[in-house]
This record gives sequence, structure tokens and C-alpha cells, in this order.
Amino acid sequence: MAEQEVIYNEDSIKSLDWREHIRLRPGMYIGKLGDGSSMDDGIYVLLKEVLDNCIDEYMMGHGKRIEIKLDNGVASIRDYGRGIPLGKVVDVVSKINTGAKYDSKAFQKSVGLNGVGTKAVNALSNKFLVSSFREGKMKTAEFERGVLLKEHKEVATTEPNGTFVSFTPDDTIFKHYKYIFEYVENQIWNYCFLNAGLQINFNGRNFISKNGLLDLLQRKANPESMRYPIIHLKGNDIEVAITHTGDYGEDLYSFVNGQHTTQGGTHQGAFREAFVKVVRDFFKKDYDAADVRQSICAAIAVRVQEPVFESQTKTKLGSQSVSEGGQSMKAFVLDFLAKELDNYLHKNQSTADAIKKRIEQSERERKELSGIRKLANERAKKANLHNKKLRDCRIHYNGEAPAKNKEEYVLKQNESTVFITEGDSASGSITKSRNVESQAVFSLRGKPLNCYGLTKKIVYENEEFNLLQHALNIEEGLEGLRYNNIVIATDADVDGMHIRLLIMTFFLQFFPDLVRNGHVYILETPLFRVRNKQKTIYCYSDEERQRAIHELGNKPEITRFKGLGEISPEEFGKFIGEDMRKVPVMLSQDTQIQKLLEYFMGKNTPDRQVFIINNLVVEKDLEEELLALK
Repeated sequence: MAEQEVIYNEDSIKSLDWREHIRLRPGMYIGKLGDGSSMDDGIYVLLKEVLDNCIDEYMMGHGKRIEIKLDNGVASIRDYGRGIPLGKVVDVVSKINTGAKYDSKAFQKSVGLNGVGTKAVNALSNKFLVSSFREGKMKTAEFERGVLLKEHKEVATTEPNGTFVSFTPDDTIFKHYKYIFEYVENQIWNYCFLNAGLQINFNGRNFISKNGLLDLLQRKANPESMRYPIIHLKGNDIEVAITHTGDYGEDLYSFVNGQHTTQGGTHQGAFREAFVKVVRDFFKKDYDAADVRQSICAAIAVRVQEPVFESQTKTKLGSQSVSEGGQSMKAFVLDFLAKELDNYLHKNQSTADAIKKRIEQSERERKELSGIRKLANERAKKANLHNKKLRDCRIHYNGEAPAKNKEEYVLKQNESTVFITEGDSASGSITKSRNVESQAVFSLRGKPLNCYGLTKKIVYENEEFNLLQHALNIEEGLEGLRYNNIVIATDADVDGMHIRLLIMTFFLQFFPDLVRNGHVYILETPLFRVRNKQKTIYCYSDEERQRAIHELGNKPEITRFKGLGEISPEEFGKFIGEDMRKVPVMLSQDTQIQKLLEYFMGKNTPDRQVFIINNLVVEKDLEEELLALK
């Protein structure tokens, strides 16, 4: 039968209003949706969009306190800035491209300039309320999914100036969402580090930083392995903090106008280059750049006029200069470090000596590994990685985005996932049911080696570890990371738990940035299937199983999934799709990785299980599984 011709006429042309467009294409405005298990999921972006406005008020010298409450999915934010001009309260949150940030005098170096932020929050919320308090008067407006329900009349108030926003994310868009407070607290700390003196109260707890990025690095760096006191430098529109540790990799934190650029950008690239150049010039030696930056822990924050980001979620800076027609970003950062860092090193000889010693140590380690690395790379090629161990996907996290539809492609890059599993049956089920565009599968052969206390030499000598780092493309750092989400998928039994611990030990020992930056997850798959002829319910706990039995009644069929290989590909597709349950592997702010690994895989101590449970969130049944391992 011939294909029906598609009619293309005037009726084919549709015009969407601002609200409809945001709800139809939410990813264009807030990135991926998610359920709250990832730190860049949509519910945190909604919170950030409102908070950014509060921060902009603080940056302009208005309001030193922000109050945030999260209760049963409802987010409430109150600042004490100038308050929205009362006649524009409705327009500011419901008319696209409306706001004060287009006036560069009012908001010189704002986070957002496109007038979209709070409109997106409004459109993507079941309920949205905004109140402005200004010079003894108050104006309130209520919305539902972006539609104005009620515009209240202006009334007198004794409330101090400022703005109050309350919203409930739309549960038809953010399905099964749940705020993870650790993610919110991390977001709040970043705001405080970048705005010394600002006080943020979150659910009754106060957050404040007196020393900016110095405080950030003191929380992020391992104090026991720190090679020298933190170097803290501040200038006009730039601040940096630098130290070296004994950990592997580069631990960099970059910010623009108070925005945490998790994917870096021109300012982070400029810092990496400038730091190497200044160090080389100071010591008058052409050190390898990798040796200079190995084990560095640093943060850089810049403020620029009208920043250009590579996506609406502002995770990567694209600006080539600090202002229109002004100095290039590269020259700006280099000039600052060439003066301030060079002066610091001349005045602090012990720090300079410690940096030199750390670089030379990295140089020796790199040369010792060079021969092994070459052989390992040759073995990886002969192993035919992409046919035997890795079933790859088409879109990668740091892949080259096409010129056309670049923003949509970037959103898909954020969805790129690799499942790390063990055994042919489990990897086979996932491979057959995965989304080949964005989901890859890496298959382990048996339990990996316990690498606790070993040097990086073992990464190249052990075939499994070598192939895994090649699959992830992290040998030279996270700049080439192929997948945004690394999901450990093992059986829900003692052996599966042990494999999880061994894989996480590998990441924490040699590639801790993967965990710090929120790339590692544990896949949750159902433990039970409860069904009758009318309905099938998948249960992730015994409590869910009991509820399912009660719901279905009449002695339903109950299946206990003992391993991933027992789940058919057809069923597996339901568990790794849009409603995939994955639990983030998180480190608390003050976790020291080497101590954590000692408890993980070292000698058993009375505090071991308590420490792991408090510092590394794996899954709700972690405690029982750890006890089974003892």
C-alpha cells in the first residue's frame, strides 16, 4: 500500500505561547528532567533559577540573607533584596524576555540574562506563587502550570523588602521526583563560597562562608594529603584557590558570576594553561603540563559582563572575553596569575619548594609508567575492546556536537550512560534492551581485583582495569569522559554487593573525580515480580512485595529475581528507560577518601559499617548487605 502523503499547508504551521513551548520542550530550558537522583536534574535547576535572582540582588548590594525551605516537594525561597517592582510582579514571572537584567546598569554581572528562568519554573510547576514586598506594600500572584489563577491587589505590609517564591514541580513532568538534601546543601555551599558574608538558611540550618574559595578548598581537599597551605588570591572580578594533594587526577571547581560551571569552559581552560605557564616560568623549567597539574585541587571564580553559555543550564562557559570588546579570557586569567601567583611563590619559598617536589614526584611516576602504559594500550587494541567488552552507544558525553541542533544534542549528551555489569547473561539482557543511542554496556569478567593501597601501575597491568579506563576514556582526566552516567549494575545479593565495592574502590582510589562530580550510580532493579492474569507489579523491597500481594489478592504468582540474568530483555527495558531507578554514589563534604577506602577494603573495624553508611549512599538496603559481607 502506498504511503499516505503528508499534507503541508497553512494548518501545518503552529504558534505556541511561552508556557506551551516550555512545557513541550522543557529540556531546552532546564536540561534533563530526571527524578532528583542526579545533581543536574531539573528540580534542582528550578531551585537554582529562583536562587540566582536572590544572589543577583546580593551581588548588587541588597539583602544579606536568603531563606530556603523544602517540605514534601514544595520549595519556598525568601530574599531580602529590593523586591520586584509591584506593577511588574506578574510580567516578570510570566512574560518571556522580561526582566531587569537587560539593563546592564541594574545588573552588571548577572548570572542570567535571557529573561527565562522564573518563567520556566512557573510553567513547569503545579503551583507557583510569587510575592513582592517593597516600601511597605505587598503584591502577590498565583499560577498553575504557568496560567495566572489570581492576581491579588496591592496591600500594606510590615514585611521588609524582598521577594518570596513558592513552587511545587509538576509531577506529570518530573515523575517520582525526590529532593536529595545533600545536593541542595552542596548547591547552597557553592553560593556561600562565592559570596563571602551571605547567609543562607536551609530548613533551619545556617550556611555562611567568611573566606570564599579558601573555605571551599578546605572542605574539598584532603587535609592529611595536602602538600602545602592553600594559596588564596583575589583580584578585580577574579578569585582563585590552589593546592596539591596526594590524590590522583585534577580536582577543579570553576564558577562564573556565581554559577557553578560543572563542565568547565573558557575560564577553566584558561586557568589550566595559565597555571602551567606561571609554574614553568617561575622554576625556569619546561615541565610537562600533566605533571604540573597532577593532583591539583583548585577553584577559580570570575565575573564577566553578559556571559555566553553553551546551553540554557549554564554548565559550560563559552565567552571568549571578559566583556564586549574587552580583554580575552585567556589573557585576563594569565595576567592575574602571572602577577599574583608569581609574587606569592617568591614570598613563600616553602610552598614553592613543595610544588616543585610534587611536580617532580608526578614526573617520576609518569616516566615509570610510560613503558607499561604503552604495552597496556597495545593490549587494549588487541583485546578489541569495542567488540568484546564494550557495547557502545552513538552519543557520548564529551563528543563533538554538530553545528545544527547543538543544544538538543548537548541534552542527549547528558543522558549518555554506561552500565558496568558482570557476566554474559546480565550484560546480554541489558544489551538487548538498552537505548543504543545513549546507553552502552561494559561487561566485567568475574570479580575485579581489590586495588586498595595499590599504585596506579596496577591500572595498566590489570586487563580489566585497563580496558575499563579505556572504555570511559579517563586516562588523561575527565575532559574526555565518554559517559555522563556510570551505572554499576550487579546482582542484588552478597556477591553483587562485593563487586560494587570493588568497582567503587577502583574509582575512589584512582579516579575520585568521577564520584566527586556525581557521575557514579548504582542501578536498582526489582527484587520481586508479583502478578496475576490482569496485572504485573515489580517490587524493589519486601515491603513493596507485601503491598502488591495485598493489592492483587487470590494468591498471585511471585518471582524472586536472584540475578540480573534472570530478568528477560523485554522486562529489563522497563527498568532502564525513563523511569530507571538509580541511586547516586555520594561523598559528604568532609569525607577523606583514603580513610573511606581503609574502612571499605582494609581491616574490619567496629566503625567500618557505620562510617560507610554515613558517608557513601549506595542503596536503602546497604546496611543489611554490609552485615552479610562481614
